[in-house]
Amino acid sequence: MEADSLLVSDREDVSVLFEQQQHSSKCQELSGLFSSVRKVRGDGNCFYRAFCFAYLESILHNVEALQRFKEKIIMTSERLSSAGFDPSFFQLHLNTLLNVIEHCEGSERDEMLFRFLNDHVTSDSVVQYLRLLTSAHLRNHADDFCNFVEAPSLQDYCHQEVEAMGMECDHVDILALTQALDICIHIISMHGEDEQLVHHVIPDGAEPSMHLFHHISHFSILGPRPPP
Repeated sequence: MEADSLLVSDREDVSVLFEQQQHSSKCQELSGLFSSVRKVRGDGNCFYRAFCFAYLESILHNVEALQRFKEKIIMTSERLSSAGFDPSFFQLHLNTLLNVIEHCEGSERDEMLFRFLNDHVTSDSVVQYLRLLTSAHLRNHADDFCNFVEAPSLQDYCHQEVEAMGMECDHVDILALTQALDICIHIISMHGEDEQLVHHVIPDGAEPSMHLFHHISHFSILGPRPPP
């Protein structure tokens, strides 16, 4: 598979993120914490694609964790139904995600994850299901989120900004998806004038399952350095 056609790249040295400013304190801090990065296609779906790939990669060699995640995903269909989605609208995407998880339980799990999340049809179907799940969580917890979206209504926001492919995610979407799947993420960015990186752990105080690099509305997957 050609590198420029990949949706999620092979691991690259983390220095590719800051080749022009590698001597800054932020870059030195980042390279001290992380050794590698997987670049994710900047098509408006990068958060959801990075989220799925990074989480599955983090549990890829833990049979029990993969089984728990599969069971959790199966149960999410009830939440989509309760939010008003017809099963005929989401069942195909749900089956696609379950198929990916099941292949990740096999002997060639690393290769399968990479292959499936780089197959455009499969990868986009997985992204679509995560978008629908995010929307369902927002709709089912409308009182918690309605004051934090910039739209005439929460339903309008979900339909136009969350469910539609290619729409960049907002903080409220990240919060909804992490709550829906009970997964903690660590987002690192170089935003701001401070000399230190900005760290966001969602939810606060939990142990992150993945580390994402955020830069100008784009997300990449960071690989931590092994402990000394």
